[in-house]
Amino acid sequence: MASDQRAERLQRLREESKKGGGEKRIEKQHEKGKLTARERVDLLLDKGSFEEIDAFVTHRSSAFGLDKKKIAGDGVVTGHGTIHGRPVYLFSQDFTVFGGSLSETHAEKICKIMDLALKNGVPVVGLNDSGGARIQEGVSSLGGYAEVFWRNSMASGVVPQISAVMGPCAGGAVYSPALTDFVYMVRGSSYMFVTGPNVVKTVTHEEVTSEDLGGATAHSTKSGVAHFAADNDADCLREIRRLMEYIPQNCEERPPEKEAKKPDPDKAKKLDDLVPDNPNKPYDIKDVIEGIMDEGSFLEVHEHYADNIVVGFARLNGRSVGVVANQPLSLAGVLDIDASLKGARFVRFCDAFNIPLIVFEDVPGFLPGTDQEWGGIIKHGAKLLYAFCEATVPKMTVITRKAYGGAYDVMNSKHIRADYNIAWPTAEIAVMGPKGAVEIIFRKEIANADDPEAKQNELEEKYRAEFANPYRAASRGFIDAVIFPGETREKLIKAMRISHNKVDSVPKKKHDNLPI
Repeated sequence: MASDQRAERLQRLREESKKGGGEKRIEKQHEKGKLTARERVDLLLDKGSFEEIDAFVTHRSSAFGLDKKKIAGDGVVTGHGTIHGRPVYLFSQDFTVFGGSLSETHAEKICKIMDLALKNGVPVVGLNDSGGARIQEGVSSLGGYAEVFWRNSMASGVVPQISAVMGPCAGGAVYSPALTDFVYMVRGSSYMFVTGPNVVKTVTHEEVTSEDLGGATAHSTKSGVAHFAADNDADCLREIRRLMEYIPQNCEERPPEKEAKKPDPDKAKKLDDLVPDNPNKPYDIKDVIEGIMDEGSFLEVHEHYADNIVVGFARLNGRSVGVVANQPLSLAGVLDIDASLKGARFVRFCDAFNIPLIVFEDVPGFLPGTDQEWGGIIKHGAKLLYAFCEATVPKMTVITRKAYGGAYDVMNSKHIRADYNIAWPTAEIAVMGPKGAVEIIFRKEIANADDPEAKQNELEEKYRAEFANPYRAASRGFIDAVIFPGETREKLIKAMRISHNKVDSVPKKKHDNLPI
C-alpha cells in the first residue's frame, strides 16, 4: 500500500509540474499566438527525445507572500534531448508561471544545464519568454542573471549557443541572448530592449511602441541584434533545427556532413555570363553562391541587416562552409560599419567552430562620408580585417569583379594568409577604379588637353587594360589561378579536399585585443 502511495505521489507531482501556471494562463498564452514552454520544447527536439532536469524545483523566497505561491519548475523547463539525432541542452522559460520571471532558483536551473553542456561539449539552446527579474527577490534575482552571463562568456567559442526570444526580454535579461552566437526573434510577439517605451518617453520624450522599439523587425533590420526573424513560434523553432544541420557540437569537432548535391543546372550555367561587361552595372551575388554551392543548401544569416554584405552557411560537396560575399545590388557591395560588424562576427563564429570560409569578392572599397568616419569605420572595418587574419580554418577567396584598395586586403587576401585565392577574368584588382586613378595620376595632363573629357576617357581605357584585370596579381602569386566562372565549384572542392586537415595556429597569448 505504501508503495502504491509513493507511486501515486510521484505521478501526481509529474502531472502538476507539466501544468505550469494552469489552464487559464495557458489559454492566454495561446490567445497571444504563442506556444507554451513545453510545446516549444516538443517542436524543437526530435520526437520523444526530451529528458527533463529539475522538474520539481521551487523557489525559496518567502517575501511578499511568495511562500504561498510555489509552482514546480519555477517558471523554466530545463533538460536535454536531440536535434537530428545529435544531443543538445536547452531551457524554455514558462510565461504562465510568474510571467517567466527569473528567480534565484530559476537561474540555478539554467546554470546547471549550461555547466553540463560545457562539460559534455554539447550546444545550448535558450527559449526566452520572461518578464525579467523577479522583483520580489531583489538582488538574488539580479545575481542569478550575472551567473548566467558568466557562463555565456565561458561557453563562448567552446559550444554553440543559440537564443530564441519568443516573448518579452527586457532590462538585464537581454544580455544573455546578446552574448550567444545566434539570436532568433518572432515578429509581433517578441521584443528586446534595455529600457522600455515608458522609460524612453520619460527620459527622451519619444513616443514609441514596444514593437517599434525592440521588435523582431527593428532588431533584424536596424540594430543587427537579431540574426533571424520568424513569423511565428513554430517557424522559429524549425529554423533553429535547420541551423543545427550546419554546425558542430563543440569547438573540437568538425561540422556534420551530408550527401553532396550539385547546384541547380540552370543557375550553374548562368555563371559564365553573370558579371556584366559594364563594371558599374550590378548583379546579384546570391546567384553566384547558388550556382556554386550544393542545391538548396544556402542558409542566409542576418538577411535583412547590412545587405551590402551577404553571410550564411552552405554546403560544398556535402561539407558545411561559411560564405561571406559582397553584394553589388546594395551600395555596389561597398564595406561600411554595419557590413564590417556583420562579417566579422560571422567569420569569428565559423573559425571558432571549424567551419571553412569561402569569400566571394566584388568590393569597390569602404563607404566614404562623415557619418562613417565619425562612426568609427576605421576601427569597425579593422574588426573584419582582424577576423580574417586570426582565422585558422581553410580560407578561400573568389574575386568575381572589383577588388579595390584596402578592401582588397580585408576581404581574405593572400597577404593575410588565405589558403586559396582565385579570380574570374572579369576581376579588377587595383588601388582604385580607373576613373579615380586617372584623375590623380594624370591630373595636369587632362587639364592641359584640348579635349579634357576625351583625354580622360583615353587614359581610363589604358589604365583599365593595364591594371583593371587579374593578371598583374596572378603574376605576383597573389592570385593562385585565373579561372572561368563555370570552373569555380570544382576548383573549390579540390581546394577544400587538400586543406581538410589544415593545421595552423596563432601566437600564444592570454587573449587577443580585438579593436572593439
